[in-house]
Amino acid sequence: MLSRKQKHILLKFFSMFSVVRGYNILIIVFAQYLTAIYILAHDTPLRQVVFDVNLLMLVLASAATIAGGYIINSFYDSEKDLINRPIKSKLDRLVSQNTKLSFYFVLNFIAVIMASYVSFKAVIFFSIYIFGIWFYSHKLKKMPFIGNLTSAILTITPFFAIFMYYKNFEHVIFVHAVFLFLMIAMRELTKDLENLKGDIAQNYITIPVAYGEKTSKIMLTLLAAFTLVPTYLLLYRFEVGHMYLFFYLSSFLLIVFLLLLWLSKTKIQYLILHNILKFIILAGVFSILLIDVNVILNRI
Repeated sequence: MLSRKQKHILLKFFSMFSVVRGYNILIIVFAQYLTAIYILAHDTPLRQVVFDVNLLMLVLASAATIAGGYIINSFYDSEKDLINRPIKSKLDRLVSQNTKLSFYFVLNFIAVIMASYVSFKAVIFFSIYIFGIWFYSHKLKKMPFIGNLTSAILTITPFFAIFMYYKNFEHVIFVHAVFLFLMIAMRELTKDLENLKGDIAQNYITIPVAYGEKTSKIMLTLLAAFTLVPTYLLLYRFEVGHMYLFFYLSSFLLIVFLLLLWLSKTKIQYLILHNILKFIILAGVFSILLIDVNVILNRI
């Protein structure tokens, strides 16, 4: 049996893990390594990629920065989350705001130290990234269009760090990035529909608040249509191995998404749509393994 003090510490740990969304960070770390192995450094020996200390420092700096970003985002959204996510908000509040802010500064300091191991350019990159996350959480998040665009850009920024490290400018990488960007933009807009009640209460001028649900649904339909362009290119213009299965699946799920979208009116229905997009993005991460099923054996 755990003592009361041990239970208290455990609850604090889970609270902080919830605030920084540790599960998301683990997925991003995994995605960065898969991207490096299968896409950005596909011609480099596997051992050299996996045991590259510079890559490790960039990935860890990304993880620390993202964790800090979730903390500062939670700090500014604490009142809104009481309405939109009451259960999660209750868990998150087990850690005081002062503790969260202290941890935020520690994480950002660690991120810069890790980036300094790689290069001064990496320090500048992560310093700008940290500022961008703070400015988005403090100001831009409440602005329609600009907030959604900034959020999508900040989400894919960690992959840009790896991209710049390997300096791989193959066209297929940009097409993959466009597909991911569009999916994230759809997720952010769907999340705005899901959080409509809290956004109105806290005076967040998001797209659904400013222009209505119908306009938001039209925009989501257009974004879904735009994903057909990178999907077509990746299926018929580039070699993606067995990852074609993912793109067919994602196209099917987007059709389901659009059918449900125009029937949705409640928070629960929008939450289902949000989860469909999250599943597509998550499946896309793991489907990178399908690009070349023999890549591990051939590169050891």
